[in-house]
Amino acid sequence: QVQLVESGGGSVQAGGSLRLACQVSGSIFRIAAVGWYRQAPGQQREFVARTSMGDSTDYADSVKGRFTVSRDDARNTAYLQMNSLKPEDTAIYYCSLEAMGLWGRGTQVTVSS
Repeated sequence: QVQLVESGGGSVQAGGSLRLACQVSGSIFRIAAVGWYRQAPGQQREFVARTSMGDSTDYADSVKGRFTVSRDDARNTAYLQMNSLKPEDTAIYYCSLEAMGLWGRGTQVTVSS
């Protein structure tokens, strides 16, 4: 059974940084695209970034230049490095194996002004 577990969330001040990790069980990771999404209170879940095979990456316009997505296939782990955080980045962040429709439980990120 494939499972995704996010970690690395926390509370920081505006301008700070956090690094999220998404640990994926199972060998599927090496051929899977991993997406990061976030959901703020009262808002719909939105796409943040994606890492695919061959180190292809995609980003939402709102995080371009501030966030960096990466993957370590040897560790079955995807990362989201978040720099220059803003209060509007506050949300629960989820990782997903999109092609399989699998999601982690999320990790809270809170950015104070």
